[in-house]
Amino acid sequence: MKIFLLSNMEYGIMVSIVGYLIVLSALTFLFAVYSFVPKLLNAYTRQQLKKEGKKCAETNTLDLSGDESAAIATAIYYILSEHHDLESGTITIKKISKRYSPWNSKIYSMNNYRK
Repeated sequence: MKIFLLSNMEYGIMVSIVGYLIVLSALTFLFAVYSFVPKLLNAYTRQQLKKEGKKCAETNTLDLSGDESAAIATAIYYILSEHHDLESGTITIKKISKRYSPWNSKIYSMNNYRK
């Protein structure tokens, strides 16, 4: 009985260790990718600016501040949300008389208390 419990315990520990290693390696890989992609994009942008002969390519000011990023994101949001038709802005309320139905008159009989 002890051998059976010990073997199950070893499998559990091994599965836990392998699981932790997989998660840790995946997080390390994602951290490396997210750290490397902006540098790669900046290098590509500098190369394109140098091809065009722009003076901005020599300086190190390709990064955007948080305010600029927020302004760009807000502008994109407003542009993408304007797909709807322009409405007149007038509200009309029409009173529609409904026909009698036993379903809409049930509320009157529910509050009828009999003594």
